[in-house]
Parts: sequence; C-alpha cells; structure tokens
Amino acid sequence: MNTIDNYDFRGKRAIIRVDFNVPLDDQGNVTDETRIRAAIPTILKVLDGGGAVILMSHLGRPKKNNDEKYSLRHIIPTIERLLGRPVIFAGDSMGEKAAELARGLKPGEVLLLENLRFYAEEEGKPRGLADDATDEQKAEAKKAVKASQKEFVKRLASYADVYINDAFGTAHRAHASTALIADYFPNDKMFGYVMENELKAIDKVLESPRRPFLAILGGSKVSTKITIIERLMERVDRLILGGGMTYTFMAAQGGRVGKSICEPDQFATALAILAKAKERGVEIVLAPDALVADDFSENAHTRQAPSNDIPDGWEGVDIGDRAKELFREKILSAKTILWNGPVGVFEIDKFATGTKAVAEAVVEATAQGAYSLIGGGDSVAAINKFGLADKVSYVSTGGGALLEYMEGAELPGVAAIRK
Repeated sequence: MNTIDNYDFRGKRAIIRVDFNVPLDDQGNVTDETRIRAAIPTILKVLDGGGAVILMSHLGRPKKNNDEKYSLRHIIPTIERLLGRPVIFAGDSMGEKAAELARGLKPGEVLLLENLRFYAEEEGKPRGLADDATDEQKAEAKKAVKASQKEFVKRLASYADVYINDAFGTAHRAHASTALIADYFPNDKMFGYVMENELKAIDKVLESPRRPFLAILGGSKVSTKITIIERLMERVDRLILGGGMTYTFMAAQGGRVGKSICEPDQFATALAILAKAKERGVEIVLAPDALVADDFSENAHTRQAPSNDIPDGWEGVDIGDRAKELFREKILSAKTILWNGPVGVFEIDKFATGTKAVAEAVVEATAQGAYSLIGGGDSVAAINKFGLADKVSYVSTGGGALLEYMEGAELPGVAAIRK
C-alpha cells in the first residue's frame, strides 16, 4: 500500500482531510492550535515533494449553510503562520470557483475549501425538516441527501490526484470526506502522519504495553464509559477511575455523596465492574477523598471530605489531598500510562489542582522512562492548559475516535484506506 513516505507527489494535487475543528473565541481567533499544528508535517511532505495541497475540514456543528461563525476563513492566519506559506481560500467547496482554483493549483500551493458541514451531504443527514415531519417525509429527505451525496463525493474527488486522510478525530464518522471519497482513489490513498502516528501510538499501548500498564479514566458518567472500562480491564494491571464517576461507585457501595453527580441506575453496573476487576486481578483505584464545594463556581466555599461521606448540600468537584498522593504513587509505578478524562472540573481553576497533580505525575513518570498516551478532548485541553503537552510521550488529537478505537470498533476512516 502507498504511504506518505514512499509516494511520489511531483506534479500531483493531494486532497487532504484534516481535522481543523478547533475552538474559536468571540472574535474568531483560534484559541487552541494543537490540531492545526499536528497536520503541518503531512502538508509539508506533499509540498516539499513537489505537489500541491487541497485542504478540507469541518468546523463545529453549523445548523445552516454558510454560517459565518463557522467559516474556515477564521483559521487561515493560523495555518499560514504555522505553515510559513500563503493559503488560497476557495470560499466554498462545491462551486465552480473551488473547481477552478483546484485545477489551477501549482506545485507548492495550498488551497483551503470551505467548511464541509455547510453541506448536508458531508454527514449524509437531511436538514431543515419541520419538527412535525412524518416518518415518510424524513425517509424521503434522507434518500434525497444520500442521492446527492454521491455527486458531492465525486466533485470533491475530481479536484485531486491523490487522497490523504489525516483527520483521526473524525475517523469514527462514515462521512463523505472521511470514508466515501477514498473509493475514488483505489491506488492513490493513504494515511497522513497524524493518522499514522495515532494508530501506532494506540496500538503500542493496547497491544504491546510495557508493564505495569495503568489507565486513568475520568469523566462525569459511568454510563458513557462502560465499554471502554470493560475493554481496558482485559489489558491493564491497574485502573484509576476519577471525575464524577467516583461518586456513583461510592454511592453504589453504600456511601453518601451529597449533591455530587451520581447515576443510581448504574449502581449495579458499578458493582459488577468492581467484581469483574477483582476476578481478573485488576486493581481499581478510586479517590479516597474529594474537594467538595457548596456551589459550582469559582466563588464557592470548599473543603475536604471522604469521597464516601460528603455532607448534604456539598458536591465533589475534584480529588482531595490524599487522592493526589495515592494517584501519584500508582502513576509513578507504571511503565505504560493511558490517560483519558480529567479527575475534576479543571475548567475552573479552583477545582483544577487534582487534574494538574495527575498531569504532573504523568510527566514525572514519563521522565523516568514510562510511555504515556494522553487522549480525549478534555485530557488534551488539560495537558495544554498546564503547559505540559511536550513532556509526555504522545498527545492524541482524537476524542470519540480514540475511545471507539480503544473499544475495538472498526473506524470507517481507517477501514476506507486499508481496504
């Protein structure tokens, strides 16, 4: 199979599916350029090899076409600064202007198409249906979008000679630009460096980890993590469960958790997880204490409390001091570390000290020779917030894609290249 390293890009136009779904502030400025920075090596590989580049991506979840708030024009200054080259903006993806600009691209030039999600065909979902639409109307609308999706994909493919998927963050979506377009390039399709490195990093952790292997899972709800917990229990030696999940586990065992986030309908699941872990010889580590607050705000009063004995009117918002020491001890004893999800409400500085302590412990373990993979949107945001991203082994750009891949699902964007 062709790879980005053995392909001859001279005189070729490469259409690259990148993941430039980055956060913007109210003025349209990029506030976290991690995903754009990650794509630069792939883009430069094509350009330095004598080819031209057509970039396509989505941004946000626009409800209508051509919503200026979600236009990719906002990110052009960031791309140009990181790439060190000018970027031509098509202004659309399907119009004659885009086709004309693609045809006229010269080696070394970069063209950016407009937000793919301005077109219903990208996701293959109808838009603009009335709330009271009948099932028959919905079915007809879906059929119409699927029919026009073929033309959408064909049009995108016509712009280029080679297709590169470098958008791991959207690889779990069977969308036009991540899965369907690859069929138009049977002998000229490949992964970019982001995709290649993501898959290698995750496979290294899941398939051939150095032991002890520790996974740290945060998040608010057990219900959203069941599959990944069960999958990881087949592989890890130790599993730290943090975040809001903690209180469901504590309550399931008879503890009181005040007004902390809790899922009573998951008590049986939580107990089953603990029993299964014991049976498999996997150590489950829960925070023995918590930072609790009387309000979900920076101005809240806070105190420490046992995680299984939180007073009424108080809620757990971070791990406590004993938990910080316990988690650090477990992290430093590991040789392979997977971290997905913060252990507290790190977006509020007052509640971020636990997540920062975990990040610092992972960095310390990495410096001592452990392999550390950070994945999931919130974990990446946290490691970036604390300025520690360059001190761990690998930071994944994928959120849902990372979780689904770890859960054992075949990702459409990966399968489309490999078939």
